[in-house]
Amino acid sequence: MDMQAQESKTLRDGKWQTIEAKILVPGDIVQVTAGDCVPADLRVVDIKSIALQAGQAALTGESVSVIKTDRTMGSDVKILQDQKNILFSSTTITSGNCIGVVGYTGMKTAIGCVHKEVCAAKADEEDTPLKQKIDQFGDLLAKVIFVICFLVWAMNYSNFFDPIHGTPFRGCIYYFKIAVALAVAAIPEGLPAVITTCLALGTRKMAKNNCIVRRLMSVETLGCTSTICSDKTGTLTKNEMCAIKFGAVNSSVEDIKTYMIEEASYSPEASIKDFDQSTYKSNSVFAHLASVCAVNNRARIIKADGGYKI
Repeated sequence: MDMQAQESKTLRDGKWQTIEAKILVPGDIVQVTAGDCVPADLRVVDIKSIALQAGQAALTGESVSVIKTDRTMGSDVKILQDQKNILFSSTTITSGNCIGVVGYTGMKTAIGCVHKEVCAAKADEEDTPLKQKIDQFGDLLAKVIFVICFLVWAMNYSNFFDPIHGTPFRGCIYYFKIAVALAVAAIPEGLPAVITTCLALGTRKMAKNNCIVRRLMSVETLGCTSTICSDKTGTLTKNEMCAIKFGAVNSSVEDIKTYMIEEASYSPEASIKDFDQSTYKSNSVFAHLASVCAVNNRARIIKADGGYKI
């Protein structure tokens, strides 16, 4: 997995080449293996291993890996879960390797369609609860101000004919200006500034609890929230699952030493807390565990500009 630009092994000009996924086009022949992130929607044409499985949790929410096949599906297959011969973009190959033909790329992929639906839902989203309250308050305030101003203007009807104004029309205009001035004075010009200040104080309070808020409307929405549903960060949001603690047997089976991992991601810059070279040399079980973890996988770490490829 490339943290900067996803790459794929593609057959171009009669030979296999590693190219960026963004330049793939329908009809390209792509090879994917265990650990690869599928670069586009692929039709499986040849499975090179005993079995082929893909993790589609990020797309369909399926908690277990899905077994894929190269057999042709019937025309009645509609939903994504039943399309066993298709590898969907952004999903991960959990085991096996195969060759597939690019069917859709970009926004035409299954995950691209989800993105378009999310964007459409965002455009149609309702106002936040605070904005709805402010709109209701504004409508009520406008009606009250109109009624009060009209009453002030009407109560001075007899003063329209005061000789000091010259004519009744000028008297009418004079008291109309007083009513308008009263309306302007009644409008709370500082209300937006007060609301913004309150929301900013809310973000500051949340920042003290290690919660960074990018938009102020998140604070106002959180204030009206009664139930919060959360998931394990990383497993569903990033489709990454990493070990943050492991144990190794010391002198006896009952004596197990546990170690904590400082970095919980795919970055190779992680380190083990409270670890020194003497532990590795004195504990043969730890040495064997490290050997198994290093050898028994197909991961390759390549340092690239601004990040790593795994």
